[in-house]
Amino acid sequence: MRIGRWIRDGRHEDGFIDDTGVVPFPGGLLVADVLAAGLGALAELRARAGDPVTALDAVALRAPLDPASVRDFVAFEEHVEGVSAGVEGKSHVADEWYEAPTFYFTNPHTIAGPGETITPPETHRLDFELEVAAVIGRSGTDLTAQEAGDAIFGYTIMNDWSARDLQAREMKVRLGPCKGKDFAMTLGPWIVTADELARFEDGEGFLAVRAEVVVNGERYGEDLVSNMGWPFAELVAYASRASRIVPGDVLGSGTVGNGGCLGELWGRGSDLPPLEEGDEVRMVVEGIGELTGSVGASRPAPPLPRARVRPRIRHR
Repeated sequence: MRIGRWIRDGRHEDGFIDDTGVVPFPGGLLVADVLAAGLGALAELRARAGDPVTALDAVALRAPLDPASVRDFVAFEEHVEGVSAGVEGKSHVADEWYEAPTFYFTNPHTIAGPGETITPPETHRLDFELEVAAVIGRSGTDLTAQEAGDAIFGYTIMNDWSARDLQAREMKVRLGPCKGKDFAMTLGPWIVTADELARFEDGEGFLAVRAEVVVNGERYGEDLVSNMGWPFAELVAYASRASRIVPGDVLGSGTVGNGGCLGELWGRGSDLPPLEEGDEVRMVVEGIGELTGSVGASRPAPPLPRARVRPRIRHR
């Protein structure tokens, strides 16, 4: 099944999304309520919901959820190889990358939906990142991989927009990324339940779906999501270690390889330009759907002074 959110005749609605149209959840339920109820409650809810109220092309899709939190992993070795070549001058994957999954937390309050135009900060190296994200439907702490897999409600497409020049500066401070990432993230077009994608799982639990990204009509990259270093269940299990996952958490796979972002392509010698105002980025993931986003004008920020070099006096 597919669930999501849309605007119909000026009203915000949450519900099921079928090939024949959209079906609001009964009783005014929201996506957040349905995620908390879990996959087991979905069939009965769909039976109660009835028939589509209008065609899909008659509504404007919104981001499929307001995430409780967003963790974004870096799970594709090929992506790390390419980006490191651009940053360090040579392709390098640290030994520590292989030891355990790595992720950062990003901003759940700047989520954009399908077709939306994002407003980047002032940047000279704006980039896209093609990812698949798992959406959590069950709380848990210190989960096994099996338990973590059962906690995945479904999947959506993620575009982790990145200002590479800002990111490069802040990462030199050995903390981040922060302002190079937190201005926008596009999710959508809906959430596809995990059982719908089970047919794509290989014997090790990797999701063998094809993903591609097209910029202004030109394909920039394509990959199989099964090329990630860990299957999604193991990413979720790691996120839960000595911590907690809850319904509505979003966990990104990290950028796919083979051209999943400009940063990787630049590291491999490409002279493709950074994204600029008016560019359209379209991402297609097998079994999930298509997600498009556009680049708007940058937002000038009020200036802030440099750090003051203080005398380090210990007493008033």
